[in-house]
Amino acid sequence: MNTATLADRASPSSTAASPSTWARLLRGRSAFDWVFALLVVAGAAYALHRYGPHLDVYETGILLGAVPSLIALGWYWGPIRPLTLAVGAAALTAIGLYSQVQDGFGADLSRADQVFVLKYLLSSQSAILWMGVLFFMSTAFYWLGLLARSGVAQGIGSKLAWGGVFMALTGTMVRWFESHQIAPDIGHIPVSNLYEVFVLFSWMTTLFWLYYEARFASRDRAVRSVGAFVMLVVSAAVGFLWWYTVSRGAQEIQPLVPALQSWWMKVHVPANFVGYGTFAMSAMVALAYLLKTASTRSLVIGLVAVPAAVCAVIAAFWGLGDLPAQAQDGLARALRLAGGLTLFFAACVLLRPRLADRLPPAELLDDVMYKAIAVGFAFFTIATILGALWAAEAWGGYWSWDPKETWALIVWLNYAAWLHMRLMKGLRGAVACWWALVGLLVTTFAFLGVNMFLSGLHSYGEL
Repeated sequence: MNTATLADRASPSSTAASPSTWARLLRGRSAFDWVFALLVVAGAAYALHRYGPHLDVYETGILLGAVPSLIALGWYWGPIRPLTLAVGAAALTAIGLYSQVQDGFGADLSRADQVFVLKYLLSSQSAILWMGVLFFMSTAFYWLGLLARSGVAQGIGSKLAWGGVFMALTGTMVRWFESHQIAPDIGHIPVSNLYEVFVLFSWMTTLFWLYYEARFASRDRAVRSVGAFVMLVVSAAVGFLWWYTVSRGAQEIQPLVPALQSWWMKVHVPANFVGYGTFAMSAMVALAYLLKTASTRSLVIGLVAVPAAVCAVIAAFWGLGDLPAQAQDGLARALRLAGGLTLFFAACVLLRPRLADRLPPAELLDDVMYKAIAVGFAFFTIATILGALWAAEAWGGYWSWDPKETWALIVWLNYAAWLHMRLMKGLRGAVACWWALVGLLVTTFAFLGVNMFLSGLHSYGEL
């Protein structure tokens, strides 16, 4: 009986059954699924009708490819459907409020300070500010739930995280519209400078965590407690974003430099930040794993050694002596950050007896860490290839050993080695977790340190 069954599965007739499988999948769609799909198609059709003459063949291809991708994502993961529809409705509301009084470019952006809803909710700056507030509140509730063993508080933290993602995406869509209203040659997708990519990093990291939280909750509801650690990274990014906004006025929309005026930017940067976001998430999951399983002695040694290594690198750069004042200021901020990391790790060690039994099983944490790194590595690889193609178009060569390129290669090699050791040698446990934490430091330097201390072809977002 079993042999016949296996033979039936291996026979050519088994391929004939695949259409019925697809048919069952399609028949299993709810009315909301089909409404969602129709709205996505209608939105794309409207965008082509309204903006088609301004899109080149590559941008048109990206738009058309996004339609089935978004529909499939919404069907695969249900919460994406209401999120997409809500963001679309909020963005269209903001556009409508802007467009009630038109100027030479189609809308009056001064209404952002005159219309109540725009000023306090739906202009890009207001929405992104709300994003930060909601992410901070989410972090606080996750930690409250972890320390008080309260599933209700963790549930509120999760909902606040969804609210932050909603406001971030709304702010991004509205900022995209606003950029096109300033002047015809200024409009661009908002992924071109540190302010915009920190918004991208914040919502993308959060969204990935919410997916893993929902996926693994069926195995152990304690997985929600890890959100306390993941959202700390997001809150740190928001804190940097607010500092950068206040000190540099970075929220102002600026024209693109010539090298960024390319459709490659629209695919290279988001793919890169899928990698950055999942690598950061994996490091925080690794920290939770260590607090769950490692001895206090090893935690003290390791969690002191990591900030000490950061301080040593900072001291090495400071010893160069000929760094510009801006880089010296960056080093001082990095030193304060290292001090903050030390205090945070010390608090984690002190709270370890209280935290360890509230975290999910080590096997689950290990699985989440591995899957996050695998997804991040795949997208980071794609981003690196796209970046090489973009470099060939912009500068005439695929690779120039620019500092940003060199450190991107270091990041890629680090996680390639991690995955190789995992798949070929069975890497598990504390060594894999410490490696993931060090990987976050390497990734952070590639993302920010290069901009602070090194110059090159990618010097678009100096601090």
